[in-house]
Order: sequence, then C-alpha cells, then structure tokens
Amino acid sequence: FAGGLAGAFSWFFSFPLDCIRAGVQGQDLAYIKSASKKRNAVRVFWDLVSTKGFLGFYAGVGPSIARAFLVSGSRFSAYEGALWICRGGRDNIMMDLK
Repeated sequence: FAGGLAGAFSWFFSFPLDCIRAGVQGQDLAYIKSASKKRNAVRVFWDLVSTKGFLGFYAGVGPSIARAFLVSGSRFSAYEGALWICRGGRDNIMMDLK
C-alpha cells in the first residue's frame, strides 16, 4: 500500500511536466518544417495555460494516478517478495544474527 501511495503522489506532482513533454513530442513533423512553427517547452506551457488554464495540466490525471498506484504497489510487493526469497524464506534477518 505504501509503495502505491508513493507512486501515485510522485506521478501527481510530475504530471504537469509530462503534459508539457507530450505537447513537445506530439508535434506534427510535416507541419513544423520551419523553425517559427516549432514549439518548445516554454511555448507549450503558455499555450496550455492560455487555452485550458492551470487545471489543463491535470487533464486526464485520474487514470494515470490509478495506474501509478497499481504499478508502484505491485513493484514494491515484487521487491519485497524477491528479498524474502533471497533470504531463504526468513522474514527478519536481524533475528538470525542473535
């Protein structure tokens, strides 16, 4: 559960940067042959603010948060499971040292 929450929070806070990245990468290459039509990150930021406002940075965040929760939670569980297997089925290695 903790891994899922950590992944969901990190994705929520980095989502605006992902929106800007998608705006830069999603340009039609045939249309932007001239340098004046090319949109860099700053221009994508201001275009998004002027058309959708600051809430436009979080458009579609719900499904992404759900996915991040599931992926991060399962990754954390897989790590803990692999660690348990590497320890030979022992839960607490400090108990073996006493």
